[in-house]
Amino acid sequence: MARDAADNRALIATWDRLERRARDLVELDHLAEGDPELRRQVEEEGAAIEKEVRAHELDLLFTDPYANHNAVITISVGQGGVEAQDWVEMLMRMYLKWSERRGFETEVIDESRGEEAGLKSATFIVRGPRAYGLLRSEHGVHRLVRISPFDQNHRRHTSFALVEVMPELESSDESAVVLNPQDLRIDTYRSTGAGGQHVNKTDSAIRITHLPTGIVVTCQNERSQMKNRETAMKVLKARLFQRQQQEAAEHMDQIRGQVLPAEFGSQIRNYVLQPYTLVKDVRTGLEVGNAQAVLDGEIDPFIESWLRWRLSRNSEAEEGSARPAVNPR
Repeated sequence: MARDAADNRALIATWDRLERRARDLVELDHLAEGDPELRRQVEEEGAAIEKEVRAHELDLLFTDPYANHNAVITISVGQGGVEAQDWVEMLMRMYLKWSERRGFETEVIDESRGEEAGLKSATFIVRGPRAYGLLRSEHGVHRLVRISPFDQNHRRHTSFALVEVMPELESSDESAVVLNPQDLRIDTYRSTGAGGQHVNKTDSAIRITHLPTGIVVTCQNERSQMKNRETAMKVLKARLFQRQQQEAAEHMDQIRGQVLPAEFGSQIRNYVLQPYTLVKDVRTGLEVGNAQAVLDGEIDPFIESWLRWRLSRNSEAEEGSARPAVNPR
């Protein structure tokens, strides 16, 4: 709560400062008549104010109460076999690159390697200002179309992966999730990831199963079994909290998008690498031709477009509910 209050004060101060600059610009504009040099300064200041307003305008689009939380992301393989497993790893790289561009901290919690290539699943945390508020737009099924590097006949393949985005709970939120120890099955096993000789000596990896819901969380990134357990519990609480919010929400996509199978017809975004390059968001209609740039982490246009699309959709829904019912006679 203290952090939210500080963020709100900073936001108010920013808009107050921009308002003062705009008022000063109006006065300067009146004085600029007949003075080319002063007119040039007015135009430059106007462009600078417009640019800063555009940058801060996104702050007004974060309506979710958990927008400023860190984000827990899980990517799971869908239809497509080995090709889809490679797609999971490509998506993970995309989000890690995006996080690096923004100076966000990332922590890989768990990876399940594919037999031939890629990943069957991956879970990681992105820590930074409004991480969840930004990345929640990425929840859903992502579809890739390309010439498969795993096909000797060089045929075009379609692959699917499911991206799930959850807010990481803070200490003040964790009371919202009550865990009964009897509902948990905790297993230990030997890590299959990096770790050198250590992985052959200790069973440090943790798998927690929440029996009532069937949710399974694994963590093997730390050498300490205790740290892995703490992290796995944090991810489990995030998943259960998300589930509670879904059940309580009037619309199923209030916290996380509608749950869809990772297959044809359910995707939120299409990535086409052959025969042409194009990334298109199915929800907003935004298209970007430089698909490689997107896969290298340039996803901000899709995030901003989704935030504006969702805000307009919510506004339309509110207007619809406010209209008086028509009683036909």
